[in-house]
Amino acid sequence: MTVDDDAVLTSRRHRRAPRRPRALLAVLVLPALAGMAACEGGASDGGGPDAGPAVPLVSFDTGAVVIEAADTLRLPVELALSDDQRAYGLMERASLPEGQGMLFVYPEPQDSSAAFWMYRTLIPLDIAFLDGEGRILDIQTMEPCVSPNPQVCRRYGPGVPFVAALEVNAGFFGSRGIEPGHRIRRVE
Repeated sequence: MTVDDDAVLTSRRHRRAPRRPRALLAVLVLPALAGMAACEGGASDGGGPDAGPAVPLVSFDTGAVVIEAADTLRLPVELALSDDQRAYGLMERASLPEGQGMLFVYPEPQDSSAAFWMYRTLIPLDIAFLDGEGRILDIQTMEPCVSPNPQVCRRYGPGVPFVAALEVNAGFFGSRGIEPGHRIRRVE
């Protein structure tokens, strides 16, 4: 995802000012595709809400991060590296396995007004915003947005430029004493 002052909605939760075509894509097309996938993909497995976890419309590579705090933790993560991956993120997931996360990596620093939101995200999450050295700038707990209108969803941003963000289950960072100033680095 590139950074410019004219962008509007460049990820499912990342919102700024004017790039309207991408906003329409993210707000109108992704939910429609999710509905189509639910209708078409559910037929062979019985369909319906009890058919099991939704299959993401976007695939993710996996990797790992090491969190350097009082203790060093290794955490398996899904990698959100492309615009589509960052736009879809953890939307529509009924759960995130304990001790796992999703790392959002941007090709350019995101400005201080950049933020995430929880539209179509079903589970509460913690998010750590990282600088170019992997230092945690800010940690916030994000609650799901139940509104069908993404414009009313709360925005979560660090208020400073960042180059990556790590999402994990809510309470993960606090229960392990992880806080701003600690480092997170991607490992192969």
